[in-house]
Amino acid sequence: MKTNNKHILLPTDFSDNSWSAIVYTLKLYANENCTFYILNSAYPSVSSISDKYSKVFKDAEEKAKKDLLEIRALAEATDANANHEFQVILSLENLNWAIEKAIDKHKIDLVALGTKGATGAKEFFFGSNTVRIIKKIRSCPVLIIPEDYDFVTPKQIAFPTDFNRLYGAEELKPLKYLASLFNSKIQIVHINKEDELDSVQKRNLSLLKSHLDTFKHSLHLVSHYSNKATEIKKFIEELDIDILVMVNYEHSVIEQIFNEPVIKKIGFNPTIPFLVIPG
Repeated sequence: MKTNNKHILLPTDFSDNSWSAIVYTLKLYANENCTFYILNSAYPSVSSISDKYSKVFKDAEEKAKKDLLEIRALAEATDANANHEFQVILSLENLNWAIEKAIDKHKIDLVALGTKGATGAKEFFFGSNTVRIIKKIRSCPVLIIPEDYDFVTPKQIAFPTDFNRLYGAEELKPLKYLASLFNSKIQIVHINKEDELDSVQKRNLSLLKSHLDTFKHSLHLVSHYSNKATEIKKFIEELDIDILVMVNYEHSVIEQIFNEPVIKKIGFNPTIPFLVIPG
C-alpha cells in the first residue's frame, strides 16, 4: 500500500456521462497516490426483485461484471500513471446503500460522480439521484462533475458561505487539500441580505482566514440578491471559477439553495465541478 494513498470511489452506470466524470477525476489527482474503486450498482428492477435469481437477472449481473472490467481496462489505458491503482465493485444493492457500504469498507476519501444537465432547461439542474446522494452521504466529500466537462486546471476555487457558522479544521481539510494540488486561489464569497457582517459573522470570518492563512485567498461580499443560486452562477462566470466548494450542514448555503422555490422547481447544477463537504 502506498503512503498517503487516497481512496476514491467512482460510481458508474457505464454512460458517457459517468466515464467523463472518471476521466476528470483521474486528471485532477494525476500526481497523487490513489486507489480508484469503480462501482456499479446492478440493483434489480421491481419486476425482477421477486425472481432475483432468474436467468434475466443473472445475465444482467454477468454483463455488469464484464462492463466493469472493461471500464477498469479503459481507465488503466487512459491513465497509465504508476501511482494509480484500480479496483472494481459490483453491488446488488441500490446505489445509495452501495456507495455507503463502499465508503465504510474501503475508507473512501472522496466520491466522484457525474450528473446530467437539464434537457431543455434554461437554468441549472441536479438529477434527483445526485441530490439524494449529496444529502445521504455524511462521511466523506462528494465531487460532482457536469456532463461532458473537460478538465481545466482548477486555479480558482469558489467557497460560498454566510459566516453564520464556525468551520472546523477537519471540515476545511478537503478544501485546503484541493487548493494545494494546483496552488489554487480560494475565492470566498459571502452571500448575505445585509451589507455589513454582525459580530458573530466577523468572528467566523476571522477564524476562516486564519485557517487559510497559508493559501492564496480573497473575500467577496454579495448583498441584496434575488436568489443564492443566481448569485453563485454570476460569481462563477465573472471570476472564471474552476471548482465550486461548499460545506453541507443544517441551514447551510447549499441547503438554502436546495430549498429555494426556484431551485425546487428547476433544480441546481453548476456548470463547473462541485465539491460538497459534509458538515
